[in-house]
Amino acid sequence: MGVYEDLQRRGLIAQTTDEEKIRDLVNSGKAVFYIGFDPTADSLHVGHFMALSLMKRLQMAGNKPIALLGGGTGMIGDPSGKTDMRKMLTKEDIQHNCDCFKKQMSRFIDFSDDKALLVNNADWLLELNYVELLREVGACFSVNRMLTAECYKQRMERGLSFLEFNYMIMQSYDFLSLYRRYGCNLQFGGDDQWSNMLGGTELIRRKLGKDSYAMTINLLLNSEGKKMGKTEKGAVWLDPEKTSPYDFFQYWRNVADSDVIKCLKMLTFVPIEEIEEMEKLEGSELNKAKEVLAFELTKLVHGEEEASKALATARSLFQAKSDNENMPSTAISQADMKDGTIGLIDLLFLVKLVPSKAEARRLIQQGGISVDDEKITDVKAEISTDAFSKGYIVVKKGKKVFHKIILG
Repeated sequence: MGVYEDLQRRGLIAQTTDEEKIRDLVNSGKAVFYIGFDPTADSLHVGHFMALSLMKRLQMAGNKPIALLGGGTGMIGDPSGKTDMRKMLTKEDIQHNCDCFKKQMSRFIDFSDDKALLVNNADWLLELNYVELLREVGACFSVNRMLTAECYKQRMERGLSFLEFNYMIMQSYDFLSLYRRYGCNLQFGGDDQWSNMLGGTELIRRKLGKDSYAMTINLLLNSEGKKMGKTEKGAVWLDPEKTSPYDFFQYWRNVADSDVIKCLKMLTFVPIEEIEEMEKLEGSELNKAKEVLAFELTKLVHGEEEASKALATARSLFQAKSDNENMPSTAISQADMKDGTIGLIDLLFLVKLVPSKAEARRLIQQGGISVDDEKITDVKAEISTDAFSKGYIVVKKGKKVFHKIILG
């Protein structure tokens, strides 16, 4: 079975522009392909996981990945799936985010010896002359066709800026530039990017001839990926300073039963035959598959040592043991206590276990908070310094979130 067939079997491919040519290209290890990442934050999150895993999978089969950082398009903002205009970032912010992305991507992709490229579209987009761009690229696009693109429809209802309207042209120009500079012959993206990707293919064919070996492939990347990585505390980041290895592990350990097999297929490198065997699991047996998913992805992002620690901690907590050495923790000071006490609502908000005090109140009222195994339902409850007799307390939120609070 070739790598293309493996992608199909894992449910990754939604549609392509030329399946036969793409299959031959990928299976023979001759694809020079790119996936774009707009640097809108200083860390990648699990919504990027599918793209990173895909790049690693194809590189292992001998193909050459190009990770395209959107230093130029990031100054415009992709309107796809957005109801409002994205916050404008400074050049300094974008460069910092690009630097952070490169470090994290290196865990997935081998950039040594020209095995992969990391490029920034600011290198060509920021030097463009507007009139020259209109003549070379603008003439190749029909405004009528652009306005029918899925990526613009939602924004048309609430207002689409001319700035964002140019995003399709910029992304299409990226493919043309990568084709010219690096021989890039394939692009990957999510289904909300399909119109932009077709624009790039059409641009190459119009500028370089219809026989140019430029193709696009569309993956269920964003439609699936965007559902991942969101919790009541925000995104699940790949940066351990933003999301600890244990919290990262727990996120995947707690995925819905209906998603675990899909995530194993799309995101991990567990042999597809083993995953298909796990499809037979039902009920509580699915916890075995969830544990495999959490361990494999934590190992991929944070290394095997951190994954093993997270696994051991999770097991000890579920078995009601006292080992909390690797549990996520937050230190507070005596200054946070007023007259030796702090309200439970204030404490939960202080250590960021809840996004708001209203949420803390709701959880307490519904019996969702325990302190050192004692459920607390009084919203006026206070925690005194005496509760920290061993130096810390353990707060349990819901059934599966544990957090150690240390009093310094």
